[in-house]
Amino acid sequence: MKYQRIEPAYTSKDGCRIVWSGVDEDDTDTVILNKNELEKLVELFKKNSVGEVELEDQSSYIRINSDVTQFSLSNHRLLEADTNQIQKEVLEYAKVPHEPQYVYIGTKEFYPSVWVRDDKKEQRGISTKDPQKSLIQAILSSEPEKIRQDLSPTDLFRVFATRRSTRKFDKSKVEDWKIDKILSAADVAPTAGNFQGFQVFLVKNPKAKEALVEAANKQPYVNAPVVLVFCTDPSRVKLKFTPKILDKFSLQDATIAAAFSLLAASGVGLSTIWIGMFDEEKVKEILGTDLRPSSILCIGYPDKKKPPKSRRHLKELIKVIE
Repeated sequence: MKYQRIEPAYTSKDGCRIVWSGVDEDDTDTVILNKNELEKLVELFKKNSVGEVELEDQSSYIRINSDVTQFSLSNHRLLEADTNQIQKEVLEYAKVPHEPQYVYIGTKEFYPSVWVRDDKKEQRGISTKDPQKSLIQAILSSEPEKIRQDLSPTDLFRVFATRRSTRKFDKSKVEDWKIDKILSAADVAPTAGNFQGFQVFLVKNPKAKEALVEAANKQPYVNAPVVLVFCTDPSRVKLKFTPKILDKFSLQDATIAAAFSLLAASGVGLSTIWIGMFDEEKVKEILGTDLRPSSILCIGYPDKKKPPKSRRHLKELIKVIE
């Protein structure tokens, strides 16, 4: 991987994205720095000094040496850049304010605060003495596992288990870097042919939010601190199928992207509500687009934290076709 450039964040004038490119056009890695992390990096570069900048997950860091600057990231390959080059570009970048670039297509993001735990323990319900017992049989015959209290609050599986829909949000402003990560999650969602047949609208205008409330069957929680509208864009899907199939692909793309964003929001301590009931024509008029809206994702800090709801046992959810 070769250091390529430093560029603005998706939504914030603060912070940045540092990009590395690989051999293939699609082989790209990006590190997102929030405002504080960038400021610490700039401070060290201004002093021409070696040192470290700890990233928000408290186990990843940037180490500045005289010749090479290393980005040591949790569960990720080591990324390096020539110190003279990155120092010059970071200091130049910090001189002027930058407009956010919103949704950039085609990158793979690194999330310092979100990673998958490497769970070495033996799966509950799977007997190593019974080689005839399949994984699916073990799952169907086991009881749901309680949420482990020793997991990080950003552990992916804890996010799955503790996520709750919220219909009342606190009025606190959501930090720009968190919005940036949520949009980054939509960017890396799997899509048909990797054509990303969807568009995300970040609605900031208060009047537009109020209009969306009316368009969404007067559901008041649509007027949330952060409102994302996911729309289908089948024109982006450059595959040789009928328009009906391309519409289907695009709807799936938009839905998966919204789901990734929902989980990313939970991973950074926020709560969400997924809205599927709305007048599509009214939403299109509010957004000023001809693209079909598929869902509205409302995000913010919950007014009151709630425990996770109980769910069906997997054996009630899964039907095995043999």
